[in-house]
Amino acid sequence: MRIRALCPFGLALAACAQPAAAELPQPVRAMIDAAIATGDAAKVRTVVDLAKQTNPGDVGEIDALHGTFLAKQRELAAAEKARKEEEIRTAGLFENWSGSGQIGAFQSSGNSDDAGVSLALNLNRQGIDWQHKVRSSIDYQRSNGRTSREQYLFAYEPRVRISPDLFAYSLAQYERSRQQGFLARYSVSGGVGYDVIDTPSLDLSVKAGPAFRRTELVGGASEDRLGGLAGLDFDWRITDRLTLTQDSNMIAETGGSATVIVDSSRTTLNAITGLEAKMTDRLTTRLSYAVDYDSNRPALAAATDTLTRFTLVYGF
Repeated sequence: MRIRALCPFGLALAACAQPAAAELPQPVRAMIDAAIATGDAAKVRTVVDLAKQTNPGDVGEIDALHGTFLAKQRELAAAEKARKEEEIRTAGLFENWSGSGQIGAFQSSGNSDDAGVSLALNLNRQGIDWQHKVRSSIDYQRSNGRTSREQYLFAYEPRVRISPDLFAYSLAQYERSRQQGFLARYSVSGGVGYDVIDTPSLDLSVKAGPAFRRTELVGGASEDRLGGLAGLDFDWRITDRLTLTQDSNMIAETGGSATVIVDSSRTTLNAITGLEAKMTDRLTTRLSYAVDYDSNRPALAAATDTLTRFTLVYGF
């Protein structure tokens, strides 16, 4: 009878013999609460691990506190994701654009009288499924009273996601380079691309598709050709402030109309390798090396041009 009095509701003697579980010491709870208040998951994990080591008898209560924190973080993350998606879906045409602009210039006098300017603007608009990329650049140089370099480029490339790694693209591009033998070159292409690597520190994507190109030559003639486009985009964030970039596009023209011919009449390759170092959150220095190859340039023009450039880049 005495046992029943000590163990109400008919609990077993063994259960009554177990001492009541001790509550988590107040200083330990206060330490965990302080870590949770920061919202830093890594800091909370560290404090929780230390608390478990020093209070092995209270692992269950510590895990419960940690679980509540993680559940709340998931709720906040889901709410923030939904808010951003709604913001993107309702954004206007001129909203949610980001990009960078760069400028470089030089002037020399004495044995040679040279002056030049280089301008570039890159824009990007990232949506839920769609992405829009705009690239433009101007290179102009005069040497001893004559124009020695005059190159313009404008390209617009929209992309749509088919799956997390696969996308479809289209491209419209305009170029002008009198030194390379053409007054205007229009290229259009469409195809598919794939994100080979997509990590916080390393990105690698490739794309390929058919292309059509019209070239208006300096002499007044014009060429219309079908071909293919292959592209590569590589970014390696070596550190928080140092990034290696590699961007290239290659277009091989076939000289046919609607068939694939192995012997192409013209191949162009534009490859740019750059090293970027952050000075501030928005200002970056960029050292780049560009290779511009055209297999079918005028007789007196070199097939390959290279350009090494140091510029300041402003991101926005």
